[in-house]
Amino acid sequence: MPTTALSKSIQVLFLFFLAIAGLYFAKPFLVPLVIAAIMAMLFLPLSNWLEGKGWNRALAALLCVFILLLLLSGIVFLIGWQVNDLARDMGKMQEYVGQSVMKIKTTISEKLGISAEKQQEFIKEQQSAGSGGAGKMVMAVLSGLSGIMVNTILVLVYTFLLLYLRTHIRQFIIKISPQDAKQKNAKILTESAKVARSYLSGLGKMIVLLWIMYGIGFSIVGVKNALFFAILCGLLEIVPFIGNIAGTSLTLIMALSQGADSNMLLGIVGTYAIVQFLQTYVLEPLVVGAQVKINPLFTIFAIVLGEIIWGIPGMVLAIPVTGIAKVIFDNTDALKPYGALIGESKK
Repeated sequence: MPTTALSKSIQVLFLFFLAIAGLYFAKPFLVPLVIAAIMAMLFLPLSNWLEGKGWNRALAALLCVFILLLLLSGIVFLIGWQVNDLARDMGKMQEYVGQSVMKIKTTISEKLGISAEKQQEFIKEQQSAGSGGAGKMVMAVLSGLSGIMVNTILVLVYTFLLLYLRTHIRQFIIKISPQDAKQKNAKILTESAKVARSYLSGLGKMIVLLWIMYGIGFSIVGVKNALFFAILCGLLEIVPFIGNIAGTSLTLIMALSQGADSNMLLGIVGTYAIVQFLQTYVLEPLVVGAQVKINPLFTIFAIVLGEIIWGIPGMVLAIPVTGIAKVIFDNTDALKPYGALIGESKK
């Protein structure tokens, strides 16, 4: 009996590593599809409500996609609007950066004995050596932007089709299930959609509240373009653990380039500390809730593994996808130990 149990555990681990390899190589196809699936779960209640009011399913799904497009456009508009304001201060920022560079050159000349002329020659050599890579960098940026556009269109199309064909897909999953597992699989589908929906809707509300808190804090300490940096810090929250640190670091760097004094820098750090305290102990328990019941260790594991497999999209999708995986584990007898392993510890 122990040998059989060990054999099953080895088979599960083998399938796990095989699944990771498949996810890695299928990234271009799966990333927009998984994002669309989670978006479809988020808009499912609205689609159901519209259909209950007599709307055609295609029109209801189309309206959901239109609302999603409006939300994305609104975020892009807010960022673009603030970037325009930021560009007006670019002259002062360049002047400050130039003064800082001159101070660094003077320090190097005094401490290391390297004259400013030699430093300038070295910089020119490096620029000429990297001139061939400038074109490649521009092409990489253009390629990245075109990839984002294509994936955005795919997400919108997939979201519409998943909402429109959801009954067809659900019936297929139920039909291929064994007779004794049909009811259980129907429950898994329902609970998976609920987990993803609860997490994303809670995350959206929390990001709006973070915009407000960061905006107030940055405005009080005197950060220029406070709204832009508040939006940036809030949006980066979709990347767990890393996003808020990255957003605050960028705010500090930009404030320095604008000639911020030590009081402003301390104010930015203080704002970050207060917001993080409120987020951890007030917003997340009340707004996001405990729908995705994963312990902190496996939350970190999921984020790291998501980044390895799918990069930044993998980090964003790690928590909701792991939450859905836990629902599947908890409702599958052979996988219940794994669901208990990644779930919250019981004191």
